[in-house]
Amino acid sequence: MKIIAINGSHRKGKNTAALLNVVLGEAASLGAATELLELTDYNITLCKSCNKCLGKIQCSITDDDMAALGEKLLAADGILLGSPVYWANVSTLMKNFMDRTRYLHMGKNMLAGKAGAAVTNAGLRHGGQEWALQIMEYFLKAQSLLVVDTRNPEGPIMDAGVAGSLVVELKDGKMVFRRNATDDELTVASCKQLGRNMVNLITKLSTK
Repeated sequence: MKIIAINGSHRKGKNTAALLNVVLGEAASLGAATELLELTDYNITLCKSCNKCLGKIQCSITDDDMAALGEKLLAADGILLGSPVYWANVSTLMKNFMDRTRYLHMGKNMLAGKAGAAVTNAGLRHGGQEWALQIMEYFLKAQSLLVVDTRNPEGPIMDAGVAGSLVVELKDGKMVFRRNATDDELTVASCKQLGRNMVNLITKLSTK
């Protein structure tokens, strides 16, 4: 079982990566092989909108790193997306990555039947996390992945997805922020549940 996480943050190894690693860590504790991919490490050219992928399951751009990423997506059983919130949306890196997976979707949904999930975080409590989460989950559904949420039938009711926040409270007229996204106990619990749910779904799919 292989689960990969795609980090769309422009800041490598920071809050979004930390949350993704919590999900991956929980999945790894249940036997999954995991890998975190930082989009900042890859050269991904902008989509040309040439539409050549309409007739062939191949991107016309061959001189960047997208083909290598595509192979990792195809080889994975589970795909986890992570992005901070920039203007109530995913990051530029994440959006560009989504655009460039078009060749895996237009002729045939090459990622169909895999488990998919998403994680996001923002500085503010209502910083657009819900929208960014919906954008990533819609992308996964459009690619025919089976989207996993954080619901736990045997424990506390979690949110539909992981949407972290750094803000703690307003104190003496000033905003108080967490130093790290993983300082939020509820967000960490949601990430762990997401990891367990991904492993459970992949296990069920493999026995069909």
